Amino acid sequence: MFTRFIATAAAALAFAAPAIAETKMPFALDWKFEGPSAPYFVAIDKGHFAAEGLSVEISEGAGSLDAIPKVATGAFPIGFADINSLMRFLDQNPGAPVTAVMMIYDKPPFAVVGRKSLGVTGPADLPGKILGAPPPDGAWAQFPIFAAENGIDMASITVEPVGFPTREPMLAEGKVASVTGFSFSATLNLKRLGVPADDLSVILMADHGVALYGNAIIVNTDFAKANPALVTGFLRAVGRGWADAIDDPAGAITSLVARNPAADPALETERLQMAIDANVLTDYVRANGIGGIDAARMARAIEQTKSVYQFAAEPDAALFFDASYLPTDGSLKID
Repeated sequence: MFTRFIATAAAALAFAAPAIAETKMPFALDWKFEGPSAPYFVAIDKGHFAAEGLSVEISEGAGSLDAIPKVATGAFPIGFADINSLMRFLDQNPGAPVTAVMMIYDKPPFAVVGRKSLGVTGPADLPGKILGAPPPDGAWAQFPIFAAENGIDMASITVEPVGFPTREPMLAEGKVASVTGFSFSATLNLKRLGVPADDLSVILMADHGVALYGNAIIVNTDFAKANPALVTGFLRAVGRGWADAIDDPAGAITSLVARNPAADPALETERLQMAIDANVLTDYVRANGIGGIDAARMARAIEQTKSVYQFAAEPDAALFFDASYLPTDGSLKID
């Protein structure tokens, strides 16, 4: 996949270099402008990026894998993507200039969301039923690990490839019994479609044996080596944006709605709060601040990935996460 982008990489980096020298920092999101993206807009509106000498323009994405090739080719210097998908991308494209530098979803939102009325309340209910899964979905990419940890035979589940726009409607209509997705996205989309909250079963993979991390800030390593202070400044501003959003989720959604007027403020506030409570503000983050990882846990995550994915080369955690760009001034502590 990476080779298809090589032809554009040199031109993209050449375009990016002078722009970045003028403090512009395009940022590629994983998904649409929804609640969990609000902290980045807060960082713009409250001047956190400007304080670091950065002008940040944020672009929507099309899934948790979407930003990886964009950043690897230099089309964007920095993005937001699933670190587990990054592992596989780097295994398939050795030497690609991309790595994670700041963990955001310390507890990943990978989930299976089912309907109790269709017989799905927990992992043991999935065999014999239809599971809707978008092929580019980050949660679907990790589903084999979840299945292995819970003794589920993948062959016992009928998997229906679905598009992102049709995933929740198909579950709402009863055409599938469950779907893979991010917990805060699928759950609230289903509620918006009229599925009663007490009919939903949200099966977080992290609560059922999956040790993986989730989405992280990723950078083009060529850009980062040439501009380490800019990268550190960007990460500091992101940390402050998340801290502000944690303190005032409803206020953060005001920044989001300014970019997505069609968003439902109450729904997106709930979505953001779900991400904060379940994925961002974990015990580890409370103790250590946002952004870092635990080396032992990362080693377990790599071993779990090896159980369902055959790496071409022995995986090296140093290729997937580089903490050296994180600010060390205490600015990433979350009070």
